[in-house]
Amino acid sequence: MSISGQSLLLADRVDGVVTLTLNRPDQYNALSEELLGELQRNLDAIAGDNELRCVVLAAAGRAFCAGHDLKQMRSRPDQAYYEELFARCGRVMQSLVALPVPVIAKVQGTATAAGCQLVASCDLAVAADTAKFAVSGINVGLFCSTPAVALSRNVPIKKAFEMLVTGRFISSSEAVDNGLINKAVAPEQLDVTVAALVQTICSKSPVAVRTGKAMYRRQHGMSLGDAYDYAGKIMAQNMMADDAGEGIDAFMQKRPPVWKGC
Repeated sequence: MSISGQSLLLADRVDGVVTLTLNRPDQYNALSEELLGELQRNLDAIAGDNELRCVVLAAAGRAFCAGHDLKQMRSRPDQAYYEELFARCGRVMQSLVALPVPVIAKVQGTATAAGCQLVASCDLAVAADTAKFAVSGINVGLFCSTPAVALSRNVPIKKAFEMLVTGRFISSSEAVDNGLINKAVAPEQLDVTVAALVQTICSKSPVAVRTGKAMYRRQHGMSLGDAYDYAGKIMAQNMMADDAGEGIDAFMQKRPPVWKGC
């Protein structure tokens, strides 16, 4: 099912799984105003879909995403314009986080600056072992302040700051070690690895997955005591769901569960 007819972003849906593919391969999928707009419209369109199970963020061509479109940015040297542009980009990143289901970055190539921010904003990330990552704005005199927000929520603080102040590219294996991505695989294994991850997620209770993502994201910013108080209430609510009763009964009866869903 096609959600968007615009060629900048290809959007398809199969059995509750939506794949959004950045489609500016000749521009290394740089985030132009237009592409940011397409991403926001599509994320808004699927956010309230109760049948949604998982989202995959992919890209066409050699690069995953080269960050903001620098040529477009330089054509409008105005601070108010830049503030609005970065605010729009921030809304896209927050919309990825706020989606009620897991979002998987499928990284086939280099992800730099706001492209690295995209990867860090997804719940999970699988990359080709040939992909590289950087927040390289410092190399052109621009500290990657907005990418730093997402990066520092994935990567240990000293590692993140090193990337930000050196602009150094890191390999997929280093990105795994630093917590930026979950797994690096051979390029020819990327599709099947992501498909297997999607299948595993979709095999679980939709109620539990949605409850879990919302809880996990929210508790992260709480104190330890507040997090336990909040998590206990959420877990008790989850226990009252039909799927929890079905799952526990199925486990005790040694049979596969039949999920009722949302």
